[in-house]
Amino acid sequence: MKNREQEFLAHIATNKGIIHKICKMYMDTADDQQDLFQEIVYQLWKSYGSFQEQSRFSTWMYRVALNTAIVFFKKERRQLQTSDVMPEHLAEEERSSEKELQLYHFYKAVQQLERVEKAIMFYHLENYSHREIADNLGISEGNARVKLNRAKTKLKELIKQQGYEF
Repeated sequence: MKNREQEFLAHIATNKGIIHKICKMYMDTADDQQDLFQEIVYQLWKSYGSFQEQSRFSTWMYRVALNTAIVFFKKERRQLQTSDVMPEHLAEEERSSEKELQLYHFYKAVQQLERVEKAIMFYHLENYSHREIADNLGISEGNARVKLNRAKTKLKELIKQQGYEF
């Protein structure tokens, strides 16, 4: 049992960035993101016995994490609370960190995407090829390319609507 737990924890440590990205894509506050992170890790542990190593752990983990995020989001019946006003702490950071500001606007826009668009953007950010994106989502490679381009265009528009120019 110890080896299994250690193996699981090693996988989580190696791939925790994936979980954090999903949490930021689905939840807008740090507390909600932390709650979702914990729920995802719990669901991963519960279903770890079903991981048969027929795919990469990160691919399997992403599917479980994404499904958990969707269920968590629906279960809580949370409405995205978006505002045109930037939190004060981010306004202050604007002077010190343009990258943080860019990330703020990016994740705020991503939260407004549809589920499939979020999934495609996640895979794209993880440097998956169009073929890998298509295989993971069960669509054609051409469809994956089109959906990715549309999602990128939509993100740019959402970011512009927030008043951020890039």
